[in-house]
Amino acid sequence: MAYASKKEDESGLSSYYNNKTTIIQEARVFNDSPISPRKCRALLTRIVYLLYVGETFSAQEATTLFFGTTKLFQHKDSALRQMVYLAIKELATTAEDVIMVTSSIMKDMQPNSEVIYRPNAIRALCRIIDPSMAQGVERFFKAAIVDRTPSISSAALVSSYHLFPLAKDVVKRWVNEAQEAVSAKSSSSFFPGSSGGGYLNFGSSGNSSSGYQPIPSTSYITQYHALGLLYLIRQQDRMAVTKMIQQLGGGKSGAGTTLKNSMALCMLIRYAAKVMEEDPNVQRQILDLLEGWLRHKSDMVNFEAARAICEMKNVNASQLTKPIAVLQLFLSSPKPVLKFSATRTLATLALTHPAAVASCNVDLENLIADQNRSVATYAITTLLKTGNEASVDRLMKQITGFMSEISDEFKVIIVDAIRSLCIKFPTKHVSMLAFLSGVLRDEGGYDFKRAVVEAMFDMIKFISDCKEQALSHLCEFIEDCEFTKLSVRILHLLGLEGPKAPQPTKYIRFIYNRVVLENATVRAAAVTSLAKFGVNAVDDGLRKSIGVLLNRCLDDVDDEVRDRAAMYLKVMKESSLADTYVKEESVFSLAALESKLVAYVNDADASAQPFDASSIPKISRAQLAAESTRPSTLDIIAAPATRASASPPPPTAAETQSAYVQQLADIPHFAEYGTVLNSSTKPAQLTESETEYQVTCVKHIFREHIVFQFNVSNTLPDTVLEQVVVVMQPQADSGLTEDVVFQIDSLSCANSPGIVYVSFKRDNPREYTTTSFQCILKFISKELDPSTGRPEEEGYEDEYQLEEVELSAGGDYIIPSYASFSSEWDRLRSGATATETFSLGAMESIKAACDSIIELLNMEPLGGTEMPSSPSVHTLQLSGLVTGGGGKVLVRCRMTFSRGQGVTLELGVRAEQENACALVVSVVGG
Repeated sequence: MAYASKKEDESGLSSYYNNKTTIIQEARVFNDSPISPRKCRALLTRIVYLLYVGETFSAQEATTLFFGTTKLFQHKDSALRQMVYLAIKELATTAEDVIMVTSSIMKDMQPNSEVIYRPNAIRALCRIIDPSMAQGVERFFKAAIVDRTPSISSAALVSSYHLFPLAKDVVKRWVNEAQEAVSAKSSSSFFPGSSGGGYLNFGSSGNSSSGYQPIPSTSYITQYHALGLLYLIRQQDRMAVTKMIQQLGGGKSGAGTTLKNSMALCMLIRYAAKVMEEDPNVQRQILDLLEGWLRHKSDMVNFEAARAICEMKNVNASQLTKPIAVLQLFLSSPKPVLKFSATRTLATLALTHPAAVASCNVDLENLIADQNRSVATYAITTLLKTGNEASVDRLMKQITGFMSEISDEFKVIIVDAIRSLCIKFPTKHVSMLAFLSGVLRDEGGYDFKRAVVEAMFDMIKFISDCKEQALSHLCEFIEDCEFTKLSVRILHLLGLEGPKAPQPTKYIRFIYNRVVLENATVRAAAVTSLAKFGVNAVDDGLRKSIGVLLNRCLDDVDDEVRDRAAMYLKVMKESSLADTYVKEESVFSLAALESKLVAYVNDADASAQPFDASSIPKISRAQLAAESTRPSTLDIIAAPATRASASPPPPTAAETQSAYVQQLADIPHFAEYGTVLNSSTKPAQLTESETEYQVTCVKHIFREHIVFQFNVSNTLPDTVLEQVVVVMQPQADSGLTEDVVFQIDSLSCANSPGIVYVSFKRDNPREYTTTSFQCILKFISKELDPSTGRPEEEGYEDEYQLEEVELSAGGDYIIPSYASFSSEWDRLRSGATATETFSLGAMESIKAACDSIIELLNMEPLGGTEMPSSPSVHTLQLSGLVTGGGGKVLVRCRMTFSRGQGVTLELGVRAEQENACALVVSVVGG
């Protein structure tokens, strides 16, 4: 292909040369007679180039080019034919009627065709055929997979891999051929002189006419491709995968393996690590294999095995000795990639096993001055995690030296490492704060500045000695901060921490400067921050000064700023408003608020009544901050790729509640019940985990009904359960009447779990019924016919005794909710109150009594009172909401402990409703 010169490129000739319209017009060269191979190759190259850079062809354009290209099939020029296959492979996804060229491609797939065409033909055919044709080409693919020519075998294996999602059942039948390809001891390409059906003429009787002699392959890349296909076929069968790993592993030393390709061994190691993670029972065997691979001649295999051991669950120090020794050797390697991979893995390992990594500290210190700054950064962060207090100052000096030479991404890693170090060694806060304030003045992007600011936030939160100095540095930063989000966050922090400082007035100048100089968003935040100084001011003079500043804000051009100023001027004059809007420590749980709002909007009848915010649980500001805090970069750097497939984090209680609401809304009968007041946060297990039938129960509380959701799983693969129901028998005088039961018509191992619903009507919706139910699982059991896979006609009735289901106050009627205890306790003085004394003789300590009461009532402990400070006397404070309009309830538990008598409890309850107060007392009184 003739490339455009620099001058042509500058004049725009290159863009014309690679223009889509120009190429389509020039496609007539495919029709020339005689065909010019050079022109056709150049045009095909340009087509592939356009597709590569993201250019798209319409279906008509692609079809025209596709069938124009197929006219070149008969040409004898081998380079042109290869280019033809590449072009039709890329155009096949867009062009129409591509299946018409199948017969032409299959001619080049025949065993007696020239070797140079067969791999290209196989790859092109994979893109063109549809799933229904896969069975028709099966014999060609099987023959190609076991072909003694590596390029043909690899092409067939990779094409099979891409065909698998479309024709799983067909490709699964090729497992024996893939096994043969992965176990091949050697390639016949090492013996080019062999005759007959040898390397060039698999299945043919004569020599090739082209004289093409492929270069002998010593990479054994076919094994890598074959292993990938084998795993794809067997991935759902853990036993088969485990057996494959043991067969190909080569024993404890790894020397007996038939795998010669390093990438294939690395892939096998990753499969082994995944199996070990899913099945701890094979950990010992696979660990032996991994330790054997640590002695392999390939650095790639050594590293992969070392990393797999380092990422094992519950790995101990003795198991880490060998992999760390291998990684330590890599640290002194002249190859940058080995040093980088080793430092990155050690940086990850140091998060959980700093003592084990400490043996590499000398080698890591030598890498701080490495010319590759990525290696130096990981070395520094690892040393910060494994070093001791004495080495902090020395490391800080070395870090300062090269901060200007690394990218923002690595600066963030360094800053986050220092952020963790501040908490670990608080006495070194002076040097670390000086470093952070220095880098805050340097040039950098948003992520870098945010990392520095959050590191300072942590120091203010956890190290009281540096609070004033850190606030001063942040005030200086917002004087010239280009990031609105950071300015707003810093102003918010100044509003929280500034009024508590010994000299709060020194921060007011910085805050008011933002009102004068910044954009509307920052000005609004500054107004709120000023108001907090005014509300919390002890000095009346300061309060008046703040009032003057806020009055000036009433003339601001932005309505948000004016409204905030007007509101806070009113709040400063009335203490009750100040308690609600400024000093209030609790906020709504955002997830619960969202769930309630969605239910309110979706309920057509609810719009007749105003939205009831009193039923939404509250959380403390500290809990809200913990929920919204981003993960530290230090915790996620060098995160292993294998963890990408790990199970996602469990859903929160509010997310679970939302899912249950959606499930119930899909059933018309339950939709008539109205809004779900509460659902169990965790299903109750009603059977042992080893039994053939597994059942869990979730309770849903409505205003006039209670619905029990039984999740039933059948673990027997050769049995089908039909007409599955749960028979519930409540205690006498429970105040509940059975309303409806929804059964499972058919439950097999494949479609488990299924759901049985049992609904009870509450005779008196104002009462909080607490009772227990005896439960029996009833069903008709039928065997599966192994020949047809269908259940037999005849079955037999059977039943299975389940654990009792408890309907209790805590968890079913009471929801944890945060509150400011002292102010709420005083507010509820005029409401329903009760005081009872109990003797808890079985309790061995006050801590045990606190845990039991919290679990029993399912209420939010306040002010850290769940952790007793004295072993003999303690007061536990609890807060919660009672569903169904029961309102807020507070509990004060005064406890004393003496040996021999246990814990004496004085239970004080205050609530908005009398029945809510009685409910709490009845639960503790039992």
